[in-house]
Amino acid sequence: MALTPSTMVPLGSPAPDFKLPDTEGKLVALADFASAPALLVAFICNHCPYVKHVRTAFAQLAREYQDKGVAIVGISSNDAAAYPDDSPGKMKEEKVAAGYVFPYLYDESQNVAKAYRAACTPDFFVYDKTRKLAYRGQMDASRPGNGKPNDGADLKAALDAVLASRVPEGQQWPSIGCNIKWKSA
Repeated sequence: MALTPSTMVPLGSPAPDFKLPDTEGKLVALADFASAPALLVAFICNHCPYVKHVRTAFAQLAREYQDKGVAIVGISSNDAAAYPDDSPGKMKEEKVAAGYVFPYLYDESQNVAKAYRAACTPDFFVYDKTRKLAYRGQMDASRPGNGKPNDGADLKAALDAVLASRVPEGQQWPSIGCNIKWKSA
């Protein structure tokens, strides 16, 4: 595993379009969330220890913020041929085991990850109601073994600001995790 920071995409960038299958085979598109006041796109996977570290707190955060109207999608873009734990079948199992209440999508071509400039798992992107990037980076300062609270503080503050039609305040820190497992050319 290569420890990788997220790419700090310029704020105000538009949300790239996507249309990907979920764990039930249903296609889910960016346009499906047009009426939501905020959109959280999370690049995650099943096997990464950094995703496993935030898994429970992220599932809880997702339940809380979906109840507030935030649209949330998880996207796995890892090469499932090389990393079978990240295959669509295993994603379906993980969605249930983790308690994810949001669509968990598979980006087999990896084109969506490239369009978002996702670099690691987990990698979080928050878009406002006009689908302009308002926040990108870490869920919180917690990492495996560092003893800091796994409370979603950074991501919650960003979502609360966007829901209040405000710009998130303060420094935005990159997420840190495993690199996305890109297919070999």
